[in-house]
Amino acid sequence: MLFLPYQLGPILLRNRIVMAPMTRNRADANHVPTPIMAEYYRQRASVGLIITEGVAPCANGAGYARIPGMYNAPQATAWRTVTDAVHAREGKIFMQMMHTGRASHLANMPAGAVVVGPTNVPMPGEIWTDSHGNQPPSPPHAMTEQEIQAAIEAFVYSATLAIEAGFDGVELHGANGYLLEQFLNANVNTRTDAWGGRATARNRFVIEVARGVATAIGPERVGIRLSPLGTFNATGTYGGVEAQFLSLARSLGAMHIAYMHLVDHSSMGAPEVPLELKAGLHEAFGGTFIISGGLDKTQAVQLLTDHKADLVAFGRAALANPDLAERLADNQPLNAPDMATFYTPGEKGYTDYPSLGVAVA
Repeated sequence: MLFLPYQLGPILLRNRIVMAPMTRNRADANHVPTPIMAEYYRQRASVGLIITEGVAPCANGAGYARIPGMYNAPQATAWRTVTDAVHAREGKIFMQMMHTGRASHLANMPAGAVVVGPTNVPMPGEIWTDSHGNQPPSPPHAMTEQEIQAAIEAFVYSATLAIEAGFDGVELHGANGYLLEQFLNANVNTRTDAWGGRATARNRFVIEVARGVATAIGPERVGIRLSPLGTFNATGTYGGVEAQFLSLARSLGAMHIAYMHLVDHSSMGAPEVPLELKAGLHEAFGGTFIISGGLDKTQAVQLLTDHKADLVAFGRAALANPDLAERLADNQPLNAPDMATFYTPGEKGYTDYPSLGVAVA
């Protein structure tokens, strides 16, 4: 089943293999995509669907060094070279929209940007900056009602730019402890107003962003990624998390958006998402369901065969194997990913992984 086509709304995918979104930090200092990014995605266009690395929808969301943005004309023009390159190989590509929220450092951000979050509690840990090395995250500014509405509008505007730049759709990054999940997560969102306190209030920001984006570009071109039991960026589990995400899934399913992308981070040390919760989210959402999280081919095929997922996503395997679909189809060995080059600038560990029978200089 892995190699059967799949109809994702109006988009026909050539197979059921998805390239998962992965931060690669190859944009320039102004968060503009670089030419090597077009080559990177072009190389991997034989999968059914590419989901890009996280892309900042506004200056306040560009908290990591060299992550790309989609909030101005130079960025949109540069992204057009990426989508053209993928479409030239008959590939399909969604842009993941990632607002870093409190997972940010001002040294990485454009002049005038501010670090924001549901509250003013700083995120623990460190964030890499090109200018000062690892630094504690900058303290966030607790978002006002006006700032929350402005952030929703920023997601909408960025999504319209993405479609104009040739993307087939967008994925909202509601996982890994970035702004959308910062509102969802009870350990981070300690507000007591209409945007926090109760599970329905914590869900509200995600629902309003999804509704706004779906209205602007069409629900059939909007997906969302969720990690209900993730621990990245100081999130973690809490009482009532399963019921909250089942409610969120029902609300998103009622919008008839393109897909829900569930990531299980247990292969990286987080609690495993129980099979019952995965099945419950799939049923509650009611639409196309993607599962990712350290899968190999055997696991991916089983998920599809058992109808536990409609599509399956591969992360590091797609990073290290530009011809991942071909290798899986022919049962060929996979290149090993070079972790030392995951986030470094330049071609090394990015566009120089070899394809079968092709040596890359």
